[in-house]
Amino acid sequence: MCTLAHVFEAAGIATVTLVATRSVAERMKPPRGLYGEFPLGRPLGRPSDPEFQHDVLARAFALLDADGPVLEDHPDVIEAEEVPLSCSLPPRFDPDLPPAVDEANGLRKAYDRSLERRGFSSVGRVIDADTVPKVLATLHDIAEGADWKSVELPGKNTTALCHDIRTYYEEAALELADGLAPDGRAAEAWYFEQTEAGRTVLAARAAIKDQGGPHPAWFYMAPGHR
Repeated sequence: MCTLAHVFEAAGIATVTLVATRSVAERMKPPRGLYGEFPLGRPLGRPSDPEFQHDVLARAFALLDADGPVLEDHPDVIEAEEVPLSCSLPPRFDPDLPPAVDEANGLRKAYDRSLERRGFSSVGRVIDADTVPKVLATLHDIAEGADWKSVELPGKNTTALCHDIRTYYEEAALELADGLAPDGRAAEAWYFEQTEAGRTVLAARAAIKDQGGPHPAWFYMAPGHR
């Protein structure tokens, strides 16, 4: 949206951007932006609350009188309300392995049952299911201080790697949850808040950022609001 705002402005059309991730807007500098610290996917804040939503729009349209670039914050903060997917995780089997690796190994049978039942898997952008534990071990090493540029990461595509890992987990989780589709971001909340893999990805993401890695290399390893 920030990029499109610049394109429209260049064509003489005034714009206001509803900003979901402040760091992106600070870098892209849209002509006029209103940042709301709301759950991702809810640019107007509270669902079914027209008074609040009209307030967001009124504050946004008021920026049309400003000479850009300008970035203002909505005064209200809305915390995410997603309830994590109810899915039990396998107990530790090999305490000598990093927790996320042991966990991924323990989910393999559930993943295989899901694959057999559905006939396909969305894992495979960069790695297959067999490689998920290995990549988690590498991300664990990065989180523990290893130089992210020196370790072996297939394709060096951290975004696609983390997508494959999360997909592996979510497909296994849906099998353990009897194939019931979760509401909203329940699967995302479960992955990042309750699994060792999700915690490892977030820790590796922070480590790559701290090591000075380029923004795309770490930012897109997880949703922006994480």
